[in-house]
Amino acid sequence: MKLFKILVLFIIFLLVFSYNYNIFADDEDFENIEDISSYIETSSNIVTEPTINSRAAIVYDRNSGFVLYGKKENEQRKMASTTKIMTAIIVIENANLDDIVTVSKKAAGTGGSRLGLHTDDKISVRNLLYGLLLVSGNDAAVALAEHVGGDIPSFANMMNNKCTELGLTSTHFVTPHGLDDDEHYTTAYELAKITDYALENETFRNYVGTKTYTITINNYSKTLSNTNELLGSLNGVYGVKTGFTNGANRCLVTAVKRGKMDLICIVLGADTKKDRTKDSIELIEYCFNNFELFNIKEKIQSEFQNWKLCNSSSFNVVKGVSNNISLELDALPYDFFPIKSNHFDDISIYIYCTYNLQAPLEANSIIGYLSVSLEDRNIVTLNIRNTNYIPEKNYKDFFTQMLKNYIYSLESIFFE
Repeated sequence: MKLFKILVLFIIFLLVFSYNYNIFADDEDFENIEDISSYIETSSNIVTEPTINSRAAIVYDRNSGFVLYGKKENEQRKMASTTKIMTAIIVIENANLDDIVTVSKKAAGTGGSRLGLHTDDKISVRNLLYGLLLVSGNDAAVALAEHVGGDIPSFANMMNNKCTELGLTSTHFVTPHGLDDDEHYTTAYELAKITDYALENETFRNYVGTKTYTITINNYSKTLSNTNELLGSLNGVYGVKTGFTNGANRCLVTAVKRGKMDLICIVLGADTKKDRTKDSIELIEYCFNNFELFNIKEKIQSEFQNWKLCNSSSFNVVKGVSNNISLELDALPYDFFPIKSNHFDDISIYIYCTYNLQAPLEANSIIGYLSVSLEDRNIVTLNIRNTNYIPEKNYKDFFTQMLKNYIYSLESIFFE
């Protein structure tokens, strides 16, 4: 009887130990760093571009798509668990979050950072996503991939198809978790594009912005803590994902918003967790300290209206029934643009238009463009269109015009 009680207590202990504790696991090999407040304090007033340890990095403005800082941002690199940003968005877009997944032997046996799943565990897609994004569970990644895609290769095809949809050419996925594979890679720039796309999804934003969350596996609770050291520590941070493998080194994707400025900061290939944290903070603070949002839409509209006043009567539509050109500029996809405050006067606008046009002239036909540059770097180019349809003259139009010209000549002779 005594032995039976001991056995029961031992089983209870195992269950509690397995399911009801805080998880901080990531593929970070448990490297600890000191309080990051010292990094924040020393970087708060940074004005010069920092020298960083990370092998590739980018700071990307979400509103305009402009790159505020780049270091080898187009170089293909391994991405470790930042892969799970794409994994999550594929799952969110293709699965019912309330579906219950039975964990396979393959998923349960996946190494690296783990949620702690076992074969035949029952867990919802919703909770697997928390395990994927908060504690970077590779076992959760495989379970989700198998549920959504049927198997890992099929799910990887879904990931790569999304890359094609987003116009990405330097990214390729093989796995849903990001463990090292020579055919699994991205660039800092394209990872920023993936992250920007994912952050448009409210469900994804809620996941990556969650600091702690308690899930259930087989009706047992387990509390997860987000591995993102900047979430809740650095002003404005609302995501996104950490990562580490021996091939990728330390990686961190950070989304941070202050006022109307919304940035994605990515560092890839840092030697240590301390380096990736320090690099990220310095890049973020440098950009917020040195860049301001300039109302580029207002400046473009002002320049275009002034140009129209000076040039609207200069058009000639050869063989057209009229020269009634109606000029319109394509819409700018954003109102504000991040520019260093001492470079506001360096913005230049160039307008080119074809003044001699040929009828018939279709409505909304492109007849020119407006280009905006900053220090010889093109920011945006917008088409100039004629919104009026101008048909070609027929014989009646030519006869009418000849008659008008004849009458005008007679009037000039007799009423001179």
